[in-house]
Amino acid sequence: MDSEEYKDDSINDAPVRGFLHRARGADADGLVLTHGAGANCQTPLLKALAEAFCSAGVTVLRCDLPFRQARPHGPPMRGSGERDRAGLRAAVSALQRETTGRIFLGGHSYGGRQASMLAATTPGLVERLLLLSYPLHPPKRLDQMRTAHFPSLQTPAMFVSGERDGFGTKAEMESALKLIPAKTELLMVAGAGHELMTARNRAELLESVVKTFLDFGKG
Repeated sequence: MDSEEYKDDSINDAPVRGFLHRARGADADGLVLTHGAGANCQTPLLKALAEAFCSAGVTVLRCDLPFRQARPHGPPMRGSGERDRAGLRAAVSALQRETTGRIFLGGHSYGGRQASMLAATTPGLVERLLLLSYPLHPPKRLDQMRTAHFPSLQTPAMFVSGERDGFGTKAEMESALKLIPAKTELLMVAGAGHELMTARNRAELLESVVKTFLDFGKG
C-alpha cells in the first residue's frame, strides 16, 4: 500500500520524521515502528511490515529516531538513548492525532529496546509492544544483559527473534521474559538471524508476525 512522507515539528526537541501508512477508518489502531542502530526507517523489514499491518487495518508510522535524524550514518552516540525515547514519545503523540484507535509501539533491535525502556517508565503510554530482534546482549557478551528495566515493564510485549540471532538464543530470551510482569509472547523465526527477513521467508514472516501480534491482544 502507498505511504506518505510524514513530518511533525510540534515538539521542538523531538521532531518526528518518517512515513505514514494510513489504513481505512479514522478509528483504526495505530503502530509506531522504528529501526535498529545501524539502519533507518527505510529498511526492507520495516517497509514490508508497515505495508502488511496497514493491509490488516492498522495505521503505521515508521519513523527515524532522533540519532538518525542527526546523523545519516553510523550508530547512536553514547547518551543518545534519552533523546531517542523522547522521539518515540513524540511519535506516539503524532500518531494519536492521526487515528482514534489503540496505539502500539515497536521497533527492530535498538529501536525496540528504546521502545521497551520508554514503556517501562511510562505505563499506559501504549497498549502493547512489538519488539523485533530484541538485543538481549551483545554477541558473545552474556555479562552485558539488557534487562534491567524488564521488572518494571507493565505493557504487554510480543518479541520476535530469529533462531540464529547472536544477540540472544531462544533459551536466553525465554529466561529473560520471565522477568517481565506483563503478558509476553515469544515468536521464534526458523533459520533467521538478527535481520529476521529474507527473500525466502518474507511472505511467511509477515503473515506470522501480523497475525500473532493482532491475536496477542485478544487474550
